[in-house]
Amino acid sequence: MTQPLVRAVTAADIAAIAAIYRPAVLTGTATFELEPPDDAEILRRVTAVTAAGYPYLVAEIDGRVVGYAYANAYRMRPAYRFTVENSVYVAPEAHGRGVGTALLQALIAAATAKGYRLMVAVIGDSRNQPSITLHRNVGFRFCGTIHSVGYKLGRWLDSVIMELPLGEGDQAPPQE
Repeated sequence: MTQPLVRAVTAADIAAIAAIYRPAVLTGTATFELEPPDDAEILRRVTAVTAAGYPYLVAEIDGRVVGYAYANAYRMRPAYRFTVENSVYVAPEAHGRGVGTALLQALIAAATAKGYRLMVAVIGDSRNQPSITLHRNVGFRFCGTIHSVGYKLGRWLDSVIMELPLGEGDQAPPQE
């Protein structure tokens, strides 16, 4: 099996990212978004994340983008500045091929290198066992469940919160 190549996002990846995200919005519960954004909106989002200095990665197999992941601000208040929230999406045809693991491991490394101390996963839908398992397998620990926080596709959805300390975590003050 071909191993995914993980690299930084480029503008040439926008259409592939939109194509991967579209079914997640329309038929999935990993995102609580209801209408899929167009390519221009995806470009705006990618630009905002990367301009703020957060890592945004894509995974390729045989030259084709099959997944993406990024870290972004967990919350906007300044005291949260050492915490990031992650997002990972993999094209359905690439599930089970190590893409999510490769992306998440690379994202953790990139966020750690930038000095972040905690990565939070807010997983849409407590039934989303593949995402919960992915996060657990790379070291995230379960924090809690926010029950029935969203309504999509005719049912109430939970959010599962998981966390992973990065670098020294909370064992030392951050370098500012």
